[in-house]
Order: sequence, then structure tokens, then C-alpha cells
Amino acid sequence: MIWSLSFDPLLPIWALSAAAVLAVALAVLSAVMRLPAWPLRGLAMALLVAALAGPAVEREDREPLASVVSVIVDDSQSQRLGDRAETTEAALATLQERFAALPGYEVRVTRAGRGDGRTADGTALFSALADSLSDVPPERIGGAVLITDGQVHDIPEKAEDLGFDAPLHGLVTGREDEVDRRLAIARAPKFALVGSQQVVTLQLQDHGRTEAGGDARILVRRDGEIVSEHRARPGATLDIPVEIAHGGDNIFEFSADTLPGELTELNNRVVVTVEGIRENLRVLLVSGSPHAGERTWRNLLKSDASVDLVHFTILRPPNKQDGTPINELSLIAFPTRELFSTKIDEFDLIIFDRYVRRGVLPLLYFDNIARYVRDGGAVLVASGPDYADGGSLYRTPLSPVLPAEPTGMIYEEPFRAAISDTGERHPVTRGLPGATATPPDWSRWFRLVEANVAAGDTLMNGVDDKPLLVLSREGEGRVAVLLSDHVWLWARGYEGGGPHVPLLRRLAHWLMQEPDLEEEALRLSARGAEVVAERQTISEAVGDLTLTLPGGETRTLTPTEVSPGLWRANTPAPDLGLYTVDDGTRKALVHVGPPNPREFTDVLSTTATLAGLASETGGSVRRVADAGGELLMPRVVPLRRASAFAGDGWIGFRTTDASVLKGVDRYPLFQGLLGLALLLGAVSLLWYREGR
Repeated sequence: MIWSLSFDPLLPIWALSAAAVLAVALAVLSAVMRLPAWPLRGLAMALLVAALAGPAVEREDREPLASVVSVIVDDSQSQRLGDRAETTEAALATLQERFAALPGYEVRVTRAGRGDGRTADGTALFSALADSLSDVPPERIGGAVLITDGQVHDIPEKAEDLGFDAPLHGLVTGREDEVDRRLAIARAPKFALVGSQQVVTLQLQDHGRTEAGGDARILVRRDGEIVSEHRARPGATLDIPVEIAHGGDNIFEFSADTLPGELTELNNRVVVTVEGIRENLRVLLVSGSPHAGERTWRNLLKSDASVDLVHFTILRPPNKQDGTPINELSLIAFPTRELFSTKIDEFDLIIFDRYVRRGVLPLLYFDNIARYVRDGGAVLVASGPDYADGGSLYRTPLSPVLPAEPTGMIYEEPFRAAISDTGERHPVTRGLPGATATPPDWSRWFRLVEANVAAGDTLMNGVDDKPLLVLSREGEGRVAVLLSDHVWLWARGYEGGGPHVPLLRRLAHWLMQEPDLEEEALRLSARGAEVVAERQTISEAVGDLTLTLPGGETRTLTPTEVSPGLWRANTPAPDLGLYTVDDGTRKALVHVGPPNPREFTDVLSTTATLAGLASETGGSVRRVADAGGELLMPRVVPLRRASAFAGDGWIGFRTTDASVLKGVDRYPLFQGLLGLALLLGAVSLLWYREGR
């Protein structure tokens, strides 16, 4: 409660000032002339001027405001190591109890430091501190407390940058005798050609009071499978060669042996993701004879910048004798030995377009082509009537790897190619433009070679649901058979055409083992603060997936079907590091966060990082647990003004003088009977004195 005197003049200031000057002049004149009762005259005029000034006594009713103390709790990944999480919660509970026993403090608790699992790098506590006090005037801030392991990565350079004049205290979890081993990436490629060998440079570091030991074993895994083993001495730099085995992401995981008694094994592992880029894919296209659809294949493959095409069309079989001199022919001999023996393994795909046996290719070479497929090569047979007659490719040593056996029947009637049930779930034919219409919104074809499917999957059907497109796997390689030569009708725009480009391009790239077109695949990717697991299958259902987090915890994911054959499940990714998903058969990995996260650069608890800033503010930094894990919490002391806010066993916080005005009571001095009595009393006294 505060008392004060205020004025509310009844006249303008200039008039009141003139009246005051006149009253003073008259009082002085009366004194000079020694008029009777001149002091009373002056008093009467003073009271009159005072009454015109409207004096009043005011009483303010104020409520004192509490000092605001911000408590920032470090909830980062390193705070979950050892017993730090339990120590943090115990320290927070004790601190809240001690503030509750002190009047005049408002405690704000903010959990921070975890950030966005994908983009955050390091523990940011001071940005959270600024946010928690953004609506508090500086004079009301009583101080701040950070409950952390000391590994903070956004510390201001000086105390003025905090934005308030109050003590900062650090309560550090963890113990002084901690040790840890860390494997760090010094240099690693981001992309490389498939089949090439690259070098990843690693550094092995031991932190804390560790005894000198021997070499540590380092295991190298590619896509979850161990590929090599190395040894390195702590403090050394190691160059490890890795092979880029396939296109897309090649995920290499490097793990070092555990150090006895170390704080965590999380930073014993690092992950390098190298994108495998195929050098131009080499395709051999062999056309058995000129025909209307030959240019369709050539144009499609030539338009793909990633494909190097070698194309031969057999115009004249070697046994043809028409009397034309050799020196007058513009044809070249078909380089059978070079293509199908010496350099066959250099090709990623061989396409036989309406090829018929006419003695150009000896049977021995077909056996070599079958070996090429089983060893990882690919063959596409785009058949026509030739596939049904005696010169069919199926009548060669290539037949064991071909999934469709011709019956000899050829259907010459109009039909619309249709996607089979399996084809709706297969990446090669799923979602083709026009496939959802009934009938499909593309032109008709007019020829189909009947065949019995002995292996593989039928993705498209023709006349009376007979197989039209069959895909199969043989050993490490792949084979496809297209049982019609009328795909060129789609390319020419006949009856509106059809999706020949996406179909044939997907088909070619599936044969060349493009990862995105695998019909049975498990993928894991990071999107924002989540990891997304995708299961691609041509089966009608999938089971649950098991997700393993960087810390070893597991979650069960139940995917839902988002499109035919594609099942998806997503879940938050709270931590930085390597995530693994497993369906019991397949495994997929993804690394969330930067390759060398600051969160795990040094995980040992420390008081050194905050000591300088806390000292500038008059605060302190201390550990809250001893070597045995017992809690050592300081007392909380309120201080109005002090040069130091910390001492042996206590920490202090500023108390504020700020208050909020709740009401004002005003008592005028010359209003009502009191004012009238004062004026009448002064005049009466003057009259009485002069009458004497």
C-alpha cells in the first residue's frame, strides 16, 4: 500500500498560476504595509489557491509480482546415457520442491535439446531459454537453471547476449570418471560408379581416463551384411576400401569394438551412404529381320541418355546365295564371336527382337547366353510368329532360362492387352496410363503367340486371358518374354496408341535390376521427423515389420496398403543414428541425421562448457551426483541484490521489486464540508482578528 499527494486543478494552469502570483503579491504587500493580521490574510489566500488546485491524498493498492526462474531440462539423446535421465528427473523434482517453499518465485520448466530427428545437429538449450522468457520483462527475471550433461552447442559468447541481468546456474548430470570410444568419418564419397572401389577414411578416438590398449576391430557391413574386417589403434586414421555393388543407395556401416566400461556404444558406429550410379547401361539389340516394330525398340533405347545401344539387324543370312559379288554388298558380317563370347559380359541387357534361327548364331553361343543370364545378365525376347515355328529361340540351348514355351499356335485377331492381377501389383505394369478403364484405354493388338508359362510371373494377358508378358528370374539374372510383336501400334498412335514408353522403359530397367522396380523389396527412408517403411510385394498381404532404433529399442510396425502391391508404415524418428527395419526375410537401413552428429562428438559430461558464462552472471556450474550416484542438490537462496549468487552448497536467485497496480483510492482535501470548514475558519479568524 502506497500513499501519495496529487492535484486536480479547477482552473487552467495559467489561471491558477496567476492567482498564486496575485496571492503572494498581496501577502507581501500586506506585510510591507504592516496591515493588521497580514499573516492571516496570507493564510486565507493560500488556502483559497490550494482549494482551486484540487489537492487529494491517493492510496495505491499494489500486488507484488513473482520473480520468474526458467528451468531448462536437457532432453537430448546424450542425456539418456547411463543414469543421467534418472538423475535429471530427481534433480528437477528437488529443485521444484525447494522453489515451492519460497514465496515470490514463478518456476517455468522447459524440456529442450531433442530437436528435429532429421535436421537438428547438437543440443540447443539457450534458444529454448530465450523462448521461455520472451514474454517476461528483464526486471522480473530471477535467474535460469540448466539441467544438462554440459554438452550444449548454442552457448552465447558473453552474458549480455542472454538478454537479462540475473544469475545462470548449471546442474550437470553424469560422473567425472566416464570413458567413451568414438568412430568418426574423416572423408567419404557421396556417389560413385557401380562396380568401382572407393575409400572411406575413419578416425578412432578414445575419450576419458582410458588405459592404453591394443588394436580395436572394425567391422564393415554393406546393406546389413559383413563384407570386411579391419584393425586400428585408438587415435589412428584408417583408410577402408569399399565396393559399390549396385545402383541406388549403398549403405555402409562401420562399427568398432566396445571399450570396457564405456558410456555408450552408439558412437562406436558410423554410417556412410554412397549412391551407386551406373555408367551408361550397355544394351545389345538384335533384330532378326526388318519389320514395322523394329524402330520402336531402337527409338526408345536411343532416347534414354543412360543407355549405350548396339543394334544389329540381320538382313542377309550367310547361306543366302543370290550371285551378288561380296564387294558390291554394303553389309557387314555379324560379329558373333565378339558379341556373344568375348564381350557378352559387358552388356547389361540383350534383346532378341523377332529373332529366328537361320544359321547366323551357332548353338554353342546360345549356351553361353544362358550362362550369361544365370551369372547376372538379362535377356528380353520380343517375339513374333518366329517364336512359334521351328526356328524359335526356344528350340536352342537358351530354352532352360526362357519362362514361356510356345505351343505353335498363333492368334491373329484383335484384342486389348490387359493387366493381370499380379501385374497390378508389379512395379513394371502398376499404374500404367489407361489401365484403370474398362476396357483399358489403349489401342488393340492383332497378334499373340500362344505359350505355356513354366516359371515366373505373368503381368499382362491377351486373347482369352492367355499370357502376353512374362517375367522370370534365373540364377542371378532375369528374363522377359513379350509374346506379341504389335507394341509398335501403340508407338504409332493407332486408335489413340498406348503407354509403350513407360511399359518398355520399366521393363528394360527391371531386367537391368533397377532397385526401384523390384517386385519384392523392403525400403526404409527418412522424411522430416519420421522414418517411412515401404514393403513392395506381388503377394496379397504382408506381415508386421520390426523397426530397430539407434539405441537398440524395437517397435512393431503394421503397414497399410497405399496402392496395389505397395504397403507403407511410418513412425516418429526421435533419435539420430541408424534405423533398421526387418520383415523376417529382408532388411533395410537408413541413417537419420548428419554423418558425424555433434550430439555424439563428445558424450562425456563436463562443467567446463558452461562455467565461463555462468561465472559472468554471478552463477555457478556444479555436478549433482557423486561417484556413487547420490544426489547432491544445492540449497536455493533468494537475494535482492548481490555480486555473487552462488556459494558452497547453495545457489541464489534475484527477487524483484516489480508489482501490479490493482486499485487507487483518492481523498480530496478541499471537497465537501472539510474544505468549506477550512475556508470559513480562515475567513472567520481574519474577521475576528481585524475586529480586535
